[in-house]
Amino acid sequence: MADVVTVTKDGPVSIFTINRPEKGNAISRQVALDLQAQFAAFDADDSQRVAVITGAGEKAFSVGADVTDLPELWRCVPTLGIQTEKPVIAATSGWCVGGAMVIVMMADLAIASETTRFSYPEAKLGFTGGIISGLPARIPHKIAMEIIMMCRPMEAQRAYEVGMVNKIVPAGKHVEEAVAWGHELAGFAPLVLKTIKRFVTQQVLPKGPSELMARAMVDLQMVRESEDGQEGARAFKEKRPPKFKGR
Repeated sequence: MADVVTVTKDGPVSIFTINRPEKGNAISRQVALDLQAQFAAFDADDSQRVAVITGAGEKAFSVGADVTDLPELWRCVPTLGIQTEKPVIAATSGWCVGGAMVIVMMADLAIASETTRFSYPEAKLGFTGGIISGLPARIPHKIAMEIIMMCRPMEAQRAYEVGMVNKIVPAGKHVEEAVAWGHELAGFAPLVLKTIKRFVTQQVLPKGPSELMARAMVDLQMVRESEDGQEGARAFKEKRPPKFKGR
């Protein structure tokens, strides 16, 4: 079985690809888990300076959550489950729907193929994860509300005009351009980039209720998966006092 997320390296740039083209690169439970795990490895690798996230093929960056295998979407969203202060660039082509649009929204930069179409149809479907409420903090308020409430697809040119993406490129060139931007960023001072990103994501951009909840989930996950968390469970089962180490 093919990996649902692949990672390739181009010098200091890691390219993360959602690899389910036959499913429109829908984000399944495993996709979310794999992206979170692979990004954790990327963050720990000092040789890697910049991440590019994209989808396999040209038809879709991603059609959003896989409704037959619903993910914990927060796990694969930059600054939430994806915890890194290194730059993250989204490279989009074709459809970018629902939760996939959230990933692009939360990335630091975005390069879009001219074929890209953004859509947030959740009001038509009757459910939402709520993280999209951060969109009005990133593009003009009325335009964000039109996208969210009217469920109207947004073409690449419009996305560029309102600030959703940084650049539009010809079809098939989005990853190449994103990697080129990544190499340029990799030549800059990492500590400066990390500090600026931390200031912006933690202090400047407002956070909606769902984003705050997701951040709490990240903290709770760290506690559950810590050595102390595992030791506490073992000690309870073995009916002995736990030996905590603070890690």
